[in-house]
Amino acid sequence: MNNSDIQILLTNDDGIRSPGLWAAAEALSCLGYVTVAAPRDQWSGAGRSHPNHTDGSITLQTLTVHGVDWTVYAVNGTPAQTVAHGVLEICPRKPDLVVSGINYGENVGSGTTISGTVGAALEGAGFGIPSMAVSLQTHESYNLSYSRDIDFTSSKYFVTLFAELLLRHQMPQDVDVLKIEIPDNATTATPWRVTRVGMNPYYHASLPRRKSWDEPNRMQYTIQFDAQELDPSSDVHALRVERVVSVTPLTLDMTSRISLEDLDAFLHNSTNKDQSGCEPQK
Repeated sequence: MNNSDIQILLTNDDGIRSPGLWAAAEALSCLGYVTVAAPRDQWSGAGRSHPNHTDGSITLQTLTVHGVDWTVYAVNGTPAQTVAHGVLEICPRKPDLVVSGINYGENVGSGTTISGTVGAALEGAGFGIPSMAVSLQTHESYNLSYSRDIDFTSSKYFVTLFAELLLRHQMPQDVDVLKIEIPDNATTATPWRVTRVGMNPYYHASLPRRKSWDEPNRMQYTIQFDAQELDPSSDVHALRVERVVSVTPLTLDMTSRISLEDLDAFLHNSTNKDQSGCEPQK
């Protein structure tokens, strides 16, 4: 398959005008035809949500990416909804690859499912398309910004590296998404390592400070972790302790790894032991 035959759908959760999106577009353009479809608005933290209050309208925009004019598609919807519109309406055919990123801020640890970046990639995988979610570690103050202070040079290299791999080779069994986390000090020579999603919390919600509940107060988050308690095989450990690129395989199958027979036996045994009945409280 020639480069001109390859169709890549690129999205993000930061919005259509994010410099991280533009950086990824430039990087991927050497591999095939890149269709850029991204949320019209900032949708960080949207996960894979499909809220019913978005109207799905699509607006064509022209963005200049390093001197080249691109026609891109701004969708009034979440990252996951944008991927659905991209696959079903915008792309000329089913894409060969879905890429979500480059995100401002890492998506690691037990809060991974909150990420709109990851949610968009999971949506692509739901259509049976190899997908990847790419995030660059940034200071918390940049996570909802479009700051031009961020250098995406190393991120572009790793986007191209893993995108080309997924285009050339079939994804291994039980891998639907590659989640890639890049340290803020990475270079093109930074090693990468396969990891698992860390079970430790990484982004911690803080208690809203307000006098009454009807006073608007957006939930705030801070990054906290204890390096000594981290699983050495986790994405957090790779990113924050080892300072290497973390590559985590994700699957749409969220079924627990417990033996289903063991769980069935546990539930039946527990049910038989707990047949004492329960009276509703009055």
